[in-house]
Amino acid sequence: MAELPLAGRAAAITGASSGIGEATAIALAKAGASVALGARRLDRLEDLAGRINADGGKAVAIECDVADEASAHAFVNGAAEQLGRLDILINNAGVMLLGPVEGADTNDWRTMIEVNVLGLLYCTQAALPLLRDSGQGHIVNVSSIAGRSASAGVGVYNATKWGVTGFSEALRQEAAHSKIRVTCVEPGLVETELQSHNKNPFVIETLDKMIKDIGDVLQPEDIADAIIHAVTAPARVSVNEVLIRPSGQTR
Repeated sequence: MAELPLAGRAAAITGASSGIGEATAIALAKAGASVALGARRLDRLEDLAGRINADGGKAVAIECDVADEASAHAFVNGAAEQLGRLDILINNAGVMLLGPVEGADTNDWRTMIEVNVLGLLYCTQAALPLLRDSGQGHIVNVSSIAGRSASAGVGVYNATKWGVTGFSEALRQEAAHSKIRVTCVEPGLVETELQSHNKNPFVIETLDKMIKDIGDVLQPEDIADAIIHAVTAPARVSVNEVLIRPSGQTR
């Protein structure tokens, strides 16, 4: 029987309580990695860890809020401690609160910046020495099509995701000497809880129309498959960027 491609490796995933994070955790475990699951909703993490462990994998649940620097660092270091090492970091946690700049609740801006940008930076900073020590480190940053194409009403979310995309390229160059690979994944519309964060009626209507126009939107497992492709590539291969849209999405 062939060895699983990620056997012996350990991965930490933020935003693992649902959507892309949950699907990626399951995919990594099926590929042989032990996984540390991070998010604020500990009950969901424990349920997911239970399912992975019952299926023959190894998973631990660690409550964390990536927007809090101490919590983000504790998650990454706790993942390495509980799993015995750290080889892969999946920076997936994110929020999407859309609407026009004029009249916006600036607390929404702070939330997106703190989670989408600062949370990713905190986790990355904590992980770098651990990934360097592993000798086969890999960081996957989940950005968005919104990190490549701007739209009215999406400005601050655009700003955070453009930040993730730009940071990923700079990090790729900085981390190369440590043999740490960096992949930026930019999904189009995926069926997750992300859209439900929005309460603005116009935003909800616009998103609903977009989903209807596209038809068959991406599923979290589609993004997980792309991540698995990147992290299981031979050491000589660095998949720097993955842009993935539903077939019916034109922008």
